[in-house]
Amino acid sequence: MSTFWHTLPRPFFILAPMEAVTDVVFRHVITRAGQPDVFFTEFTNAMGWYRAGDKAIGGRLIKTDDESPIVAQLWGSDPEAMAAMSGYCRQLGYDGIDINMGCPDQSAVKAGGGAGMIRTPEKAWAIIKAAKSGGLPVSVKTRLGYSNVDEWREWLGGLLRQDIAVLTVHLRTKKEMSKVPAHFELIPEIKKLRDELAPDTLLVINGDVRDRVHGIEFYDTYGIDGIMIGRGIFTNPYAFSDRTDKPSKQEFDRQEPAAKQRAGDDASGDQHDKLIELLRFHLDEYDRYYQQTSRPFETLKRFFKIYIRDFDGASDLRVELMNCTTTEEVRSILDRQVC
Repeated sequence: MSTFWHTLPRPFFILAPMEAVTDVVFRHVITRAGQPDVFFTEFTNAMGWYRAGDKAIGGRLIKTDDESPIVAQLWGSDPEAMAAMSGYCRQLGYDGIDINMGCPDQSAVKAGGGAGMIRTPEKAWAIIKAAKSGGLPVSVKTRLGYSNVDEWREWLGGLLRQDIAVLTVHLRTKKEMSKVPAHFELIPEIKKLRDELAPDTLLVINGDVRDRVHGIEFYDTYGIDGIMIGRGIFTNPYAFSDRTDKPSKQEFDRQEPAAKQRAGDDASGDQHDKLIELLRFHLDEYDRYYQQTSRPFETLKRFFKIYIRDFDGASDLRVELMNCTTTEEVRSILDRQVC
């Protein structure tokens, strides 16, 4: 069955689902910096919603019409709850469902969801079947295995036999978390397995991909379909942008030393200004959606390091902003810095 996934460019780029990060506010920020091809929500507990409705999920499924295509990422181990939640997401206008089978968080694992699914494959297949009943294309995001890298063939092979639209593989195990380099060396074998078992299932890689340029290198090398970027946006919110104001390496190398210094200083100043402007936009969006998301101001503070860095006095300014209690206080400090 053809879905929106099959209309995307190659390679396509996805903003990874990240807990307490990729809500409607931050997705809008990333869109302004450089829009990905597909958006994912934070992961949402299907059973929590099934038992208590929208009040249990705290604005996680709020979206806007300009976020398209957008996929609701769900987790849980109860097929009935998953089926109901998938149907609800279709009513809300989502374009797809992604099932989280890779989150290493112990609360999710103990509940049988996230990476816990890797240890209960038959239950995982039942969850996929239930999600499909909602009528949207179903994808899965997972890891190579639970404890050992060599689990990947049996686990990923089982998933590929479930006729899913997309398989996203974080190239580490649950046990490895993000403490070791991603296992890029396995991509050719994983792709070969996909080609043999499920050639219509799109293959996406995740883990240690820095930005669009880096992702295109992986596409050119391995021929995978898409790239998912997560933590990279904390060091570069422009990771999805295909624009660059920098000279090529050849052009830069031909410049005189003084010109190189001026170019570096100008680029640094421009980048600083762009990041401050992006932070102001983030504050505006936070205020705009506060009534719907009810996210405490404290949750904003984790983002300050994205914008306030790589200039003299950045550390002191971050400390000052961390002591703020309102968005107006932050704006006031930023205004003073500009003056």
